[in-house]
Amino acid sequence: MKPTEISPGNIELENPGQGNPPPFVHSIRVCWADCDPADIAYTGRIPYFALEAIDVWWQKYTGFDWYQLNIDRNIGTPFVHMSLDFRSPVTPQHRLECEVSLINIGNSSIRHSVRGLQGGVLCFEGQFVSAFVEAKTMKSRRPPADLVTAISSQL
Repeated sequence: MKPTEISPGNIELENPGQGNPPPFVHSIRVCWADCDPADIAYTGRIPYFALEAIDVWWQKYTGFDWYQLNIDRNIGTPFVHMSLDFRSPVTPQHRLECEVSLINIGNSSIRHSVRGLQGGVLCFEGQFVSAFVEAKTMKSRRPPADLVTAISSQL
């Protein structure tokens, strides 16, 4: 999928729902230290796992992880929304396969979905929305055209 137009006026990408690429998969080793007294992953680790997978997604498709975007390019992407639904416990018994998909990129934000699976069982799924800002000032900004171009194939 290509951007409808990359210009200061409009960089909205559209996704007609066909030809979507397969999700990017980031594999995580869940450790004993990730678990709580119930012998399952501590609830607070689940968003951490999803955010780690999104960070690796950025690196793969743009060549920049969040640190590099912030420090080297002055591009921040603070989260403005996260939602998670838990389906099955996450444990250290299997690797956690986090499937990251780009849902859309707009004039000021980007939305990903993440599904976490272990042994083929869906453990959680969620959506994560980030705003584009200038990292140093936290002032809203448009996503740079080179990043839009780099990730447009993921829609």
